[in-house]
Amino acid sequence: MKRLLPITAAATAAALLLTGCGSGGDEKSDEKKDVTVGISQFVEHPSLDAAREGFVQALNDAGYKEGENLTLDVQNASGDQATATNIASNFASSKDDLILGIATPSAQSLAQAVTDKPVLFTAVTDPVDAGLVDSAEKPGGNVTGTTDMNPVADQIKLVKELKPSAKSVGIIYSSGETNSQIQVDEAKKAAESEGLKVEEKTVTTTAEVAQAAESFDTDAIYVPTDNKVVAGLEAVISAAESKKIPLIAGEGDSVERGALATQGLNYKDLGKQTGEMAVRILKDGAKPADMAVESQKDTKLIINAKAAKAMGVEIPQSLRDKADQVIE
Repeated sequence: MKRLLPITAAATAAALLLTGCGSGGDEKSDEKKDVTVGISQFVEHPSLDAAREGFVQALNDAGYKEGENLTLDVQNASGDQATATNIASNFASSKDDLILGIATPSAQSLAQAVTDKPVLFTAVTDPVDAGLVDSAEKPGGNVTGTTDMNPVADQIKLVKELKPSAKSVGIIYSSGETNSQIQVDEAKKAAESEGLKVEEKTVTTTAEVAQAAESFDTDAIYVPTDNKVVAGLEAVISAAESKKIPLIAGEGDSVERGALATQGLNYKDLGKQTGEMAVRILKDGAKPADMAVESQKDTKLIINAKAAKAMGVEIPQSLRDKADQVIE
C-alpha cells in the first residue's frame, strides 16, 4: 500500500490540474456567453425589414451567430398598436439580454413596458418628441438608438426639380403616427418655400391608402416614412401613374418599389448602425443612458427612370448627373 501512495498523490495532483484547466475554459467561454435578443417590429415592409437585417448583420459581424451563441425572438405587430403593446409586455417579463424596437409605435410600447434591460430603437423620427429619451445627447434611461429623420426639405424640393410647373403637392400619412406628423410639419414649411400648396390625406389603416391616394387633385404626391402608408405603397404608385404625376418618397426602398425619387436614407445601413450600438452594450457593457442617439450622416439621391416613364415625367439631365443611383 505504501508503494501506491506516490502514484495516488500524483493522480490527485493531475486531476486538480485538469480541473483548473477546465475552469479556465469555462471562464473563457463566459466571455463569449450566449445572448438572447428580442425584436419588436411594428409592421412588415421593405424599409423596416432592411433595418432588421442590418441590425442582425452587425451582431453577426461581431461574432454573435444565430444557432450558435445568439437567439433571436422576432415579433411583428402587423401595424396594430394593441399588438405592439402586448409584444412589449411579453418582452418585459422575458430573460432577453437586449430588445430592439423597429419604428416609433413599437419603440414607445417597449419604452413604457421594459425598464430593467437595455432597449434600442431604430426607424424612429424624433425620439425626444416620442418620449423615448430625455435628450438625444443624454438619453438618461435604459433606452437609446438611431433616428431616421429625413431631409424632408430636400425631398420636397424634388417636386419642383422634376415638375417645374407644379403648384401643389398631396401628402398622405397615418394620423396615429407621431413620426409622420413631424415630417408633415417639415414638409409644409418646405412646400411653402417652394411655392407649393399642400393637400393632406390621413389614414388609420393600410386598407385606406388606396382611396386616399386616388382622391388627390394635385400636381405631385409625397409619402414620408409612414409605416402604414409605405406598407400599402403600391396603391399610391398606381394612383400617381394613372394621374401622370410624380411620387416622391421618404426613403430609397420605396423608390426601388416604384416611387419616382428620394433624397433619403439607407435603412439597412441604419439598422447596422443600431446593431453596432447593441454590440457595445452586450460586449463592452455600455449603458444606454450615456449613449447618444445616432443618425445616418449620408443620404442618397435615388431616381427610378422606369417610374418616371410610367408617371409621364421627364428626368432633367442635371438631376441624373448628380444622382447616386438611377434605377433603369
